[in-house]
Amino acid sequence: MASSAAASTVTSTPRPIKEKTIRVNGSRVNGKREDAPAQDDIPRHPLEVKYRDFFWTYTEEPHRTRRLEIIKAHPEVTKLCGPEPLTKYVVLLVVSIQIFCAYLLRNTPFFSPSFWLLTYVVGATANQNLFLSIHEISHNLASRSPTVNRLLAIFANLPIGVPYSASFRPYHLTHHKSLGVDGLDTDLPTAFEAIFLDSILGKAFFCTFQILFYALRPMVVYRVPFTWVSALNVATQVAFDAVILRTLGVQSMLYFILSSFLAAADPSNGIPVPETYSYYGPLNFLTYNVGLHNEHHDFPAVPWTRLHKLHDIAREFYVDLPYHTSWTYVLWRFIFDESVGLRCRVKRKEGGRLVGQGGGKQKPTEEWKEDELVS
Repeated sequence: MASSAAASTVTSTPRPIKEKTIRVNGSRVNGKREDAPAQDDIPRHPLEVKYRDFFWTYTEEPHRTRRLEIIKAHPEVTKLCGPEPLTKYVVLLVVSIQIFCAYLLRNTPFFSPSFWLLTYVVGATANQNLFLSIHEISHNLASRSPTVNRLLAIFANLPIGVPYSASFRPYHLTHHKSLGVDGLDTDLPTAFEAIFLDSILGKAFFCTFQILFYALRPMVVYRVPFTWVSALNVATQVAFDAVILRTLGVQSMLYFILSSFLAAADPSNGIPVPETYSYYGPLNFLTYNVGLHNEHHDFPAVPWTRLHKLHDIAREFYVDLPYHTSWTYVLWRFIFDESVGLRCRVKRKEGGRLVGQGGGKQKPTEEWKEDELVS
C-alpha cells in the first residue's frame, strides 16, 4: 500500500530471504528439498533457473497439507471459522471517509499538491482497505447469508469507481483451490506480462497499475458467468458514479479513480519460492491482516480478526516459514533486484478446479466443509 509503506519495517527477529536462484530436479529451494520428476518442458538435469523461468513443481500445493496437519494437532482451530460482524462496520466507515474526502475535493484542481496529497495518504489507503474488504467478503466472512455478503461487497466497491466485486469472487476462490495451476490461477502473471514488463520500468509500471492487471488478466485467462450479482454490481456502480458526477463533479470522481490506482501491491507474493509469504508488520492493521497470508491460505474460512489467534495456536507450523519484515522493501526489491521478476512464481500443470461459478448459491457452511475446516 503506497500511502503507508514507509512505516512498514518490523523490529521482530528478522528472517531475511537470501536465496536468489532456484534449483530444480531434486535440488534445494530455500533450504528444503523439492523433488520434481523430469518433464519435457523443464531441464532434465540440475540447473540454476533465474526468475526468467517460472518454477514448475509437480507436488501438491502446501496449504491443504498443512491445514490437515494443524487440524490434527490443534482441532480447536476449527472454532475460529465463521463470519466477523465487525467487517460491515469497517466497510461503512471507510466508504463514508471516501465520500467525505471526495466532497472536500470537489472544487480542488486535479494537479494541485493538496489533491494528490490527500489522495495518496487517505484515498489510496482507504481504497486498498476496500479492495481487501472485498477479498474478505468473497469468503463469506462478513455474514452467514451469501446474499448479504454479495450486497456488502457491492457497497464496498463504490469508491473504487469501477465494478469489481462480483467478478473478483469466483476468480479469487479458484485461486485458492487452484494455487499456481497454469490456466486457472489468475493471480499468476501471463506470458505477455512476464515478457514485456521484464525491466525496472516494467516492474514499476506493474506495481503502480496493478489494479489494471487484476481487472483485465482474468478475462484473458478464462471467463466467469455473468450472473445477477454481476448485473447488480455494474448497475449499482454506474448509478453511483453518475450521482457523484452530477452532484460533486469530475474532481470527486477523479479522486476515487486515482485512489484505486495509487493503492499498491500485495507483499505476499513475488519474491522467490515458497509459494506464499506472510508479513507480520503494522500495516496489517489497515489491510484486514492480509499479511498473514500463509495463515489465510491454510484456513480461508478464518476471518481477519482471528488470524493472529490461529498463528498463535499453531505457532510451531509457522515459526520456521520465511516471512517479509518490510512491505516497502518487498516493493523496492521487486522493482530493482534483477533476481526478482514477474515469473518468480511457482506453477503447476495439473490440479485445481473452478469455484464460485454459481453466482452466490453456495452456502458458507458448505464452503467451510469444502475447505476441510469442519466435519
